[in-house]
Amino acid sequence: MFTKKVRLLVIGIFFLILGWTMYQQVYEISIIIGVGLCLLFWGYFREGTVIMAARELHAKNYDRAEELLKEIENPAYLGKHRRGFYEFIYGSIELHRANFEAAERHFQIASRFKLRNSNDKAIVLIHLANINLRKKDTERALAYLEKTKSLKVTSRVKQLTEKIELQINQAQ
Repeated sequence: MFTKKVRLLVIGIFFLILGWTMYQQVYEISIIIGVGLCLLFWGYFREGTVIMAARELHAKNYDRAEELLKEIENPAYLGKHRRGFYEFIYGSIELHRANFEAAERHFQIASRFKLRNSNDKAIVLIHLANINLRKKDTERALAYLEKTKSLKVTSRVKQLTEKIELQINQAQ
């Protein structure tokens, strides 16, 4: 969980130590450092800064969360779990900025990926239902809520589902 700058700094230090250990002919330590470098590169592409962005989103620091997500140059390289959260966080940022089209696109992508648990998946579907309710597309909103009902969710999420369902019934 490093930012791009910190990761590059650590990689640079590792390369210096790797060069020194190769010069000193301490190959065992060189191999360990090489494995560490491989893990740093792997983490850069597969993990990214998604966890740090999630912490910033939880703290309601949307601009910093977006900065951290923009450090990820190609989200397609992220692992399955990280890509779902990447899209969820971006969707939440766009929803906060009232950019509903972009938020819907990100939440739809997030719904295709495996998230931490069914409760998180239900929250994504609730956001999609809420966005479609705002767009006056009650049929799609109901379809998202039906998917939510098939998931095992907490009572808080169940209350949100019931609240949106009540709003849909009032809109019809």
